[in-house]
Amino acid sequence: MIDAEDMERPERLVVAVGGNATHPEDIRGTTAEQEQIAARTARALLPLVQAAREIVVTHGNGPVVGKIMLRQYYARAEVPPMRLDVCVAHSQGGIGHLLMQGLEDELMRAADPRRVACVITRVAVSAQDEAFQHPRKPIGPFFSQEKAAELQASLGWNMVEDSGRGWRYVVPSPKPREILDLELIAALAAQGIVVIAAGGGGIPMVLRADGSYAGVPAVIDKDMTSALLANRLGIDTLLILTAVPKVLVDFRTPRERALDRVSASELEGYLQDGQFADGSMGPKVEAALKFLAGGGRRAIIAALDQALAAIEGRSGTHVVPD
Repeated sequence: MIDAEDMERPERLVVAVGGNATHPEDIRGTTAEQEQIAARTARALLPLVQAAREIVVTHGNGPVVGKIMLRQYYARAEVPPMRLDVCVAHSQGGIGHLLMQGLEDELMRAADPRRVACVITRVAVSAQDEAFQHPRKPIGPFFSQEKAAELQASLGWNMVEDSGRGWRYVVPSPKPREILDLELIAALAAQGIVVIAAGGGGIPMVLRADGSYAGVPAVIDKDMTSALLANRLGIDTLLILTAVPKVLVDFRTPRERALDRVSASELEGYLQDGQFADGSMGPKVEAALKFLAGGGRRAIIAALDQALAAIEGRSGTHVVPD
């Protein structure tokens, strides 16, 4: 049961849009296809933009950054490959451009004078994070076992079988520690500008001995960065948009059920019981719990096309403090 308090529209909001919402698996990935998907995403986000005084939109990049890496594979004889953190930056710019244009078009049609800005965002991680020794983040398309073996032998890519759907390239995914461009994002949002930031979890950076930062080859989890960003901005509502309308427990069993309103401790119990897969709902649940532990009031996990309904308490899984 959704509580009446959860039906209040927040004035300040962070919205995390899943990577498959910007680049689904069932498309080839042409620019025209991506423009259409960005326009559809913008239409779903427009009511949130119009309802919130301050809004920051983050997005995933797993499918796109994987394809950038794949392009480098095929062009490696002619063009020197880019390091993974630079590929993340490229994906931020490309996806951000398409989302920005989609949102600007929707605002123009609604005669809304608000503008949209995309901030290429750097995020500090620890060089000692254990993720660098144990890569687990899958990116890019699925491959057959034979093709995966070829890529692993020729490029040294760490390939693993993913959810019975094929083999994927896995990379380090260190935990986000600080948003290096936080002040810029906050300043833009405070002016009423719709901010697209921390795409793909942000460009991973480590601190050098002299106090400067250097990029490292990794991909940060977008939802964990979104939780940190919302906490650092003092925003008390985090909306995580994905491909399913609610969080399910006892998935694909006769006891399967959807969660409407759930306390942090109850959700933590489900997580510890292994209810959520690492490559799908697990990171979203972890991010929701991290956000609440950092002072957030409400985390919502919902489907993209039900974004407004979720904010109004009519859809989604609402996670609240104990």
